[in-house]
Amino acid sequence: MVQRHSSKGLADVRRLLALSEGHDFVCYRYRLAAFSAALRAAGWELVLLRRPRGAVEFTAALRWIRAADAVIVQRRLLGWAKAALVRRCAGTLIYDFDDAVFSRDSNASHGPDDPRRWQGFRRMVRAADATLAGSTHLREQANRCGAPERIHRLPTCVDTGRYEPAAHDRPAGTAELVWVGSRSTMPSLVEARGCLAAAAAAKPGVTLNVICDVFPNLDGIPLRTTEWSAATETRDIARADIGIAWLPDHPWSLGKCGLKVLQYMAAGLPVVANAVGIHRELVEHGVTGFLANDPQEWRAAVTALVESPALRRCMGAAARARVERDWSVQCWGPRLATILSETADARSAKRAGGRAA
Repeated sequence: MVQRHSSKGLADVRRLLALSEGHDFVCYRYRLAAFSAALRAAGWELVLLRRPRGAVEFTAALRWIRAADAVIVQRRLLGWAKAALVRRCAGTLIYDFDDAVFSRDSNASHGPDDPRRWQGFRRMVRAADATLAGSTHLREQANRCGAPERIHRLPTCVDTGRYEPAAHDRPAGTAELVWVGSRSTMPSLVEARGCLAAAAAAKPGVTLNVICDVFPNLDGIPLRTTEWSAATETRDIARADIGIAWLPDHPWSLGKCGLKVLQYMAAGLPVVANAVGIHRELVEHGVTGFLANDPQEWRAAVTALVESPALRRCMGAAARARVERDWSVQCWGPRLATILSETADARSAKRAGGRAA
């Protein structure tokens, strides 16, 4: 399946082909499609090609790859044969990742280290003309593969224009917490059950709205459930008062890019999260929310916010301003376009020099 973000009307348009899981894939939505306007302004037409499955689809995909000016492979660790073919056919090859694809996740029974995944990750980074890493930690891991000048930090961003700031009109003593996620990240919410229960016991006026495609059983926590929808997600988040997030204290968590926290902040919500991985960078303790690691700290953080709508409003405004400054589509879109253009130009010049020689 091919999907285009048209650049009709632009002269000398270059085609950027994204090999990804589909237009609903969160990585594609937030790391490429969100930047389509900035890419168009820089003369790039974004075209999505759903990741080929099987030899027939892969062979057909090679024709699209040859015709593109640049190709972005998102997250996939291609085997050596497929990686070599993609490298040979692509004029310019970019590798994009926003997760610890080089290791096993926190639910794996064999631990995080996986030599085969690391080998595949090194293969992709070394084959690419440029690599886009979703965080400082991920960039550091890619740097271990060599050629750090070709590794760029491109954080996962949000379009703050899509988020109406929360009203914070619930009275003191009552508040709605919100958690947004997917089936794959639900175990992290369940892991935070003890902390959430402590906060709920201290403040009976607290409810938790879970926005997801599956819903947990959280004893002792008043729960409201909302079916996730791309059309209503931003509105559903902004109806809450406090965003919550939890990451397992595990090496795999260091690769997370904090999308849900960025969504809360864009909606003008203060955030309560544990001090693991990207949370320490995103949440400015006491300014945009609180970092809390145990039930006592969660009880104190949630209580302070529940008792003061003014504090929720103040921290939420600071959170939104921070996202606008450091993690917004408007900020990073032109930078992505510059990276693509400079990489493609350098690759073209190198090929022209080789032909001349």
